Amino acid sequence: MAITKVWLDESNDECVSCGACEATCDAVFEVPEKMKVKEGVDFSAYESEIKDAADSCPAGVIKYE
Repeated sequence: MAITKVWLDESNDECVSCGACEATCDAVFEVPEKMKVKEGVDFSAYESEIKDAADSCPAGVIKYE
């Protein structure tokens, strides 16, 4: 199933701005101060990288569906 949505969920923990997500997939993520998901990206083209970024996020705040 294709990823259609990616977001920052800080309901339990806060983004620590480590930049790991941006290093893993700069086409989708950027970290100016706190992680942001870029707009207008075809997430299905970066599914593997998005999953890797979410799995490696130390705060566990990257969510996708």
